[in-house]
Amino acid sequence: MRTQITIVTAAMLLSAPGFAQSVSTDEFVKKAAISDMFEVQSSKLALQKKADADTKPFAQKMTKDHTKTTNELKRLVRGGTVRAELPTTLDGEHQGKLDQLKGLSGQEFDRAYDQAQLEGHQKAVALFEQYAQGGDNPQLKTWAAKTLPHLKQHLAMAQKLK
Repeated sequence: MRTQITIVTAAMLLSAPGFAQSVSTDEFVKKAAISDMFEVQSSKLALQKKADADTKPFAQKMTKDHTKTTNELKRLVRGGTVRAELPTTLDGEHQGKLDQLKGLSGQEFDRAYDQAQLEGHQKAVALFEQYAQGGDNPQLKTWAAKTLPHLKQHLAMAQKLK
């Protein structure tokens, strides 16, 4: 009985979010950069497609804010503070989502864009929280923590688009 309790307790502790394996600096930089690229490209597309009244100001803010975070991340990497490779193109998953959005218009586009923003910001918040708590590069960790409140604000805005 005592052994079972110990095993169950250990399993619970190891599966708790605070004990989750942290993301590497390379992986964080790659995912953060791709997330920003997708946010900017999909939001510019929303502006071109004349998104609805709720989506347009959101897309404008996403374009501005994610361009800013992209530039901040580039400065950290190019300045030598962070040793990582910056991707220059979207990965297959995000390119597929962008291609899907390009083929839509009207309400179909707005719904798909809104859903992509919601999912993207949920993932971004989780990624930045994880790195801010357990990242191995102090400057990047500080940047992730500083950026996190803005991503949470974006998530709250994306949730209201529904």
